[in-house]
Formats: sequence, C-alpha cells, structure tokens
Amino acid sequence: MTARHFDPGRRRFLRRGAAAGLALSLPAAGCSGSGRGHLAGYADALRLLDFFAATPVQSRGAWNPAQVFAHCAQSIEYSLQGFPQLKPALFRSTVGPAAAAVFAGLGRMRHDLAEPIPGAAPLPETTDPVIALQRLRTAFETFQAHRGALQPHFAYGELAHEDYLFAHVLHLDNHLDELHPLPPFLRGSGA
Repeated sequence: MTARHFDPGRRRFLRRGAAAGLALSLPAAGCSGSGRGHLAGYADALRLLDFFAATPVQSRGAWNPAQVFAHCAQSIEYSLQGFPQLKPALFRSTVGPAAAAVFAGLGRMRHDLAEPIPGAAPLPETTDPVIALQRLRTAFETFQAHRGALQPHFAYGELAHEDYLFAHVLHLDNHLDELHPLPPFLRGSGA
C-alpha cells in the first residue's frame, strides 16, 4: 500500500477537519516528503515492529530506539488511560482536529521528534529496545482489541477508534525519520 491509500479512518479524519471550518495549507502543516515509503496502517506497524525485533536499530535523533518505542507506547496507553495534560478545549475542537485531518490526508505527520508528551512520565534510560518494542506491540494490540470508551487526545480531542489507531500509526511513522535501518517495504518508495 502507498501513502495515498484512502481508508475509512482517513476519510473520517478529513471530514472532521473540514467540519472544524479551518483551512490549512499543506506546507503550513510542516509535512514534506522523506524519500521513503510510509506506514499505511496497523498491519504495516506490526510488520515494522517484527522487523525491528529481528534487526538492530539505531537512532539519529535525541532519543535512543528504546526511548522512541516507549514514547510511542505512552501515546497509545494514554489514549486508553487519559493523557496527563490536555491542550485547551478550544484548541482540541478546532486547530487540533484540523491538523489531524491534514496529517491523515497526507498519510503522514510531522512533529518535534524529541518533544515528550505533555505531562508524561519520563522516558526510560534503558538502551535495550527489546522491552520497549514489546511494550509498544502490547500497546498497539491492546488498543486494537479495545472496544470501550477512549480518552481524548491531548491535541486532537475526541477521536473514534479507527481514527485514533490511524493517528498512532502516523505518530510511529513520523519517528521513523530518525530510525535506521528501515525494512525493505519502507525503503526508497518515495513520498
């Protein structure tokens, strides 16, 4: 699948952003092509985690791979438990959903890759990615199986299950900009 694949979660994200009545240009969203393929959904995310479990991974960023995986797991866990800090309600009902819609439409997001989730527990100091990878896999699988109420995203606000799952996949995908090597299905596919 390519980043242009349009799934139901992406359509809902786009409608939600349009309903917010905000016009965002794509360049203003800070999204640019990375020269690699992108995760198209949950199945790709699991394939990626399998690859990282079998391949030593390195980071070019401020966080080591274990910290990147723990950060992505935190985001998923907080969507079930509640984020420690939320942006103001007005932001979560206007700007946040509009940004989420742009990211969903592009099939990728951009954010500061060294910025912790507001109010989140500090990332572990460990450099062993095995435990953090298992935590991330468990978080994804728990979220996928969850059918109860979800907590509002700290920036995007209320999201349906499929929208939230897609946002988690896009979040992990953005962090791939600093991790290497990438699996063959993500190398050099273009943006």
